[in-house]
Amino acid sequence: MSATLASTDELHADRPAPGLLGLAERGLLPDTLLRAGIRRLCAQRLAECYRGGASASQERHQRLIHRLRHGPMAIHTDAANAQHYELPAAFFERCLGPNLKYSSCYFPEADTTLEQAELFMLELYAQRAQLCDGQDILELGCGWGSLTLWMAERFPASRITAVSNSHSQRAHIMAKCHERGLGNVQVITCDINALDLPGESYDRCISVEMFEHVRNHELLMQRIAGWLRRDGRLFVHIFAHRHAAYPFETEGEDNWMGRHFFTGGMMPAADTLLCFQRDLCLERQWLVDGTHYQRTANAWLARQDEQRGPVLSVLKNAYGNDALASLWFQRWRMFWMSCAELFGYRHGQEWLVAHYRFVRER
Repeated sequence: MSATLASTDELHADRPAPGLLGLAERGLLPDTLLRAGIRRLCAQRLAECYRGGASASQERHQRLIHRLRHGPMAIHTDAANAQHYELPAAFFERCLGPNLKYSSCYFPEADTTLEQAELFMLELYAQRAQLCDGQDILELGCGWGSLTLWMAERFPASRITAVSNSHSQRAHIMAKCHERGLGNVQVITCDINALDLPGESYDRCISVEMFEHVRNHELLMQRIAGWLRRDGRLFVHIFAHRHAAYPFETEGEDNWMGRHFFTGGMMPAADTLLCFQRDLCLERQWLVDGTHYQRTANAWLARQDEQRGPVLSVLKNAYGNDALASLWFQRWRMFWMSCAELFGYRHGQEWLVAHYRFVRER
């Protein structure tokens, strides 16, 4: 990875937005006001999703499914990679929990800590994916290796193939494997559009918060079916809205998230993947209410604030100067707050986490 995350021209052009959004990006608005504004945007998004009633909403969803089915597998993968996954591991080590789980954790009790919540969710994956020792396991979108490393230790006779589009993530995971003496992990750095694996080689495929970066889910699931052995299973964890699906746009103040953090991504509905069962059949689905993600994001925000000095130092090294470090420090704070308010909206009953287990039938 280069010392900075963007070209010199891009860095010079990166500055706070105009108007109220710019005040927010400069850190001149209190968090209470920012959170109220985020909740207002959530209400606007819901009104748009439900506009015209159930019939109109369903028609919009069907049109979206048609576009997804006939489009490329994923778009703007380089932008998404730069926005999240080529930041130094040091940034995430100061914001995430000790396992660097960059996705929703699971808080079964009021006093559950972030570290415990990471492990609770990882254990839940193992149960729901029906993992056991000795399997060949493929993980698509492995992030900083929280699940990869956990599986490698929990199932020492299993062989783990982890796929990421980030060179820095691969380097981090392989360094951790070396530290822990783990020899059952292979990490592949590859754009999902170009991923080519041998057929019928895996007992399980697991993907955690990667399908949201995919547009043509049917094509991806077709390829996964080819990589799985007969009677193999795909386990997917995604964030979703309970009823509505929509792409993240990049233009306009209302699309700040899509522009800076989720270019090319989409918010699936909880039933979006159920429309793509040509090659893999749904065996079981679970919903996890959004309050678990709310608590996860609030914990990340608290950790970033506690580590302000070290985080600013990491961001200065990544972006090249103090001004951009301060700007991106606040943008990350706004991102955590946006996630917390979105998933906590209406007590976590609108935006939430969905788990699925699909099977490749004999």
